[in-house]
Amino acid sequence: MIIIGEKINGTIPAIRGAIEKRDAKFIAECAIKQEEAGADFIDVCAGTAPELEIEALKWLMEVVQNATETPLCIDSPNPRVIEAAFKYANKPGLINSVSDEGEKCEVLLPLMDGNTWEVIGLTCNNKGIPCDVQTKVDIAKIMVDKAAKFGITPDRIHIDPCVMALSTNNDSLLNFTREISEIRALYPTIHITAGLSNISFGLPARSLMNKTFLALAIQAGMDSAVMDPTNQDMMGTIFAAYALLGKDKYCRAYSKAFRQGKITIPEK
Repeated sequence: MIIIGEKINGTIPAIRGAIEKRDAKFIAECAIKQEEAGADFIDVCAGTAPELEIEALKWLMEVVQNATETPLCIDSPNPRVIEAAFKYANKPGLINSVSDEGEKCEVLLPLMDGNTWEVIGLTCNNKGIPCDVQTKVDIAKIMVDKAAKFGITPDRIHIDPCVMALSTNNDSLLNFTREISEIRALYPTIHITAGLSNISFGLPARSLMNKTFLALAIQAGMDSAVMDPTNQDMMGTIFAAYALLGKDKYCRAYSKAFRQGKITIPEK
């Protein structure tokens, strides 16, 4: 499972405060904790006012890169912000994100030409997030075709089918698993990712719903996730799911994670 650490995001009040105060120690500690917990990428999203976002994002990138060796996931809803900050990355990482909306593909995909950067592709367009499976699959096709023009192969793309909240769509998980199946049938090497907590929006006991969704999504073929790697319950679910699905020989990774304290037994 490819873990994209989500904790350095300016929409989180504590992170927003640290950005405003330029509290490098706080941000660095957050990055280090995610790296030590197993993050493969560390998402950096300034989430500030548009006129301040580029400078804030550059600062976040500098702080995180000074603190860890983990590649960045450069994150902004504005492709021009990512374009401006891109050159400050020390090594190839992940762009978050493109979609069939506006000029995102046209601005961001050329940045990946001739290197090994990866990208998250959201299955949405100028009309928003589709409710039907086929439209999402069609959008994925469009993005893969556009990426190919810049030498970007499917194995460098993380498709996010934009899972809907279960509270508003009772077939959310079922549609998500169909989307995984149909996209993977077209592109066997493509990655499938998701923002896990979207599924539980508006529901009580959200952590229970998130963990259950994670296990079922892994079984369906999801191999990437935007999540909190320091959440031991969620990480434990990943290790347990991989062991149960026969993807962890003799449960070695599961046992090692337990010995290292990365997963714990829930308190009674």
